[in-house]
Amino acid sequence: MTAPAEPRPSGARPPVRCSTVLCPSTARTDGPRPSGVREVVRYNWPMYAAGALTAAVGGALAGRLPGPAAALARAAAATAAGYLAVSTLATWCVYDRSELHRYDWLPALLPDGPGDHLVISTGLDEAGGPLAARHPGARGRLADLYDPALTAGGSIRRARRHAPPAPGGIPARPGALPAGTGTLDTVFAVFAAHELRRPADRTALFAEAARSLRPGGTLLLVEHLRDAANTAVYGPGAWHFLPRGTWLRHAAEAGLHPAAERRIAGLVTAFAFRKPAP
Repeated sequence: MTAPAEPRPSGARPPVRCSTVLCPSTARTDGPRPSGVREVVRYNWPMYAAGALTAAVGGALAGRLPGPAAALARAAAATAAGYLAVSTLATWCVYDRSELHRYDWLPALLPDGPGDHLVISTGLDEAGGPLAARHPGARGRLADLYDPALTAGGSIRRARRHAPPAPGGIPARPGALPAGTGTLDTVFAVFAAHELRRPADRTALFAEAARSLRPGGTLLLVEHLRDAANTAVYGPGAWHFLPRGTWLRHAAEAGLHPAAERRIAGLVTAFAFRKPAP
């Protein structure tokens, strides 16, 4: 792994027009920490409330209904309570206790570091701060794709209200990223791309990432997958995630090749999709 550059000394700097050139990362490292179990529950509280209500109602009905109906009510209550307990514990293990937000897994996918990079946000930036802390000399920007018309999930709207956009974010669209052609070493999409619910928007984002990357550059995608492990833990909530094949298809359509893949805490997958060298 390439050693990070020494931090720049403090002091006044001339203004830099980040719309036209890459600038040193200005992501705050002293701001709110990345999401943990507390934030996940806050952003997804209707789903947790529905599970708690199902458990409570099922338990109450089990004592009043006859035979088979009571058994069904107890089963529904036990299933709901089980998913609440397991999903909350798993979320705490992944988001609060694992290497996820420390980015200890990153050197295996990007041994030379992020270089000139763009962080994609669709309403909640989970990568800018940790990347700036880990690689203070890397040059990066944040592209803010948040648009209620594109990111229709209620959880991301609640997240946006609780965590305002980071300073320096550049408003962008999936088909128009703020980067010149072939100017980036890495594009980061950390828990961001799945919030684009329309396939055409994800296709446009992958195409723009490929356009912006230099030959040999990397699109670093981090997502939960709609797979057996996440379904076992999150139940119906796992349908908000997308299957592994969907991400592989989007990458292939953009001309990006799978270069590396890392499973984090058993439930999160980090993909490195590489732009071929000429």
